[in-house]
Amino acid sequence: MSGTSNVPAIFFALSGSARSNGVLNAGYYGFKALHQSYDAVYVKKRALILSVGALRCICIFFPFLAFQAYGYYNICYGRNPDEMRPLVQKEDSVVVWFYPKSLLGCWLLKYFQLKQLPNFLLASPVLSLAFCSIFSYLKADPKSFFSLGFGTTLKKNSSAALFFSGGKEQVRDDHHYAAKQEVVNMRQRQKSMTQERSVSPCENQGKAKSGYYSVILLPFIYHLSFMAATAFFVMHVQVATRFLSASPPLYWFASYLMTSAGQSRIWAHLIWAYAASYILLGSLLFSNFYPFT
Repeated sequence: MSGTSNVPAIFFALSGSARSNGVLNAGYYGFKALHQSYDAVYVKKRALILSVGALRCICIFFPFLAFQAYGYYNICYGRNPDEMRPLVQKEDSVVVWFYPKSLLGCWLLKYFQLKQLPNFLLASPVLSLAFCSIFSYLKADPKSFFSLGFGTTLKKNSSAALFFSGGKEQVRDDHHYAAKQEVVNMRQRQKSMTQERSVSPCENQGKAKSGYYSVILLPFIYHLSFMAATAFFVMHVQVATRFLSASPPLYWFASYLMTSAGQSRIWAHLIWAYAASYILLGSLLFSNFYPFT
């Protein structure tokens, strides 16, 4: 978001070498490419070149693809057909998808069983926070959410301002504008906090589209939406807490509630209390092999 592209691509690739869901970070460059395409074709009327973005996405996917090649070489290559697992019989199989499905019973809606209700209760706090943060953003700015941000492309504070800066001077101007805008927003927040109001975490009372509700957070909201839906419908739901804990919007939304007044602030204290108890109890229970993750 600061304009640096190559260094984050390297770190995203490293994240993909540790966990397969690291490849989702390529979506940030996909989102950027979409807006650059719109700017090039419809605004600046020039030729479209997306080779750099494609190379960055390939860089992010490379550790994942290398792991698949390594798994195929060790499990499938040169094996006797009688010794091969069902994975080998399907040429289009992916190692990281096959094992959760075949060994763990993890697939779409397969975990929706009555006996798994305790696991759903265990994951309910973080899933509630995730879905609430997503729906709160959706209600605040549905046009930008459903239009991928293109509905606000021509506005100075839109995501386009982050992606279409042609040089250092433009970047400096954007940062100067952002700094001025932040001062204005801070004054507005201080003024609004002096007035008592009751706002639930999932309700929108005509809030200004800044801070957590800024359009520049769109790619992060999409990323969280995909991960939360995957954790709820596909994965072993009890791992949702640590799966979603790396998503920034969870913490931004909790911080936003903390700066609000009324009922939102009460919810923020409950979230913080849960986080503290999770750290203390979770470290004790998980290290003793209890189902707390």
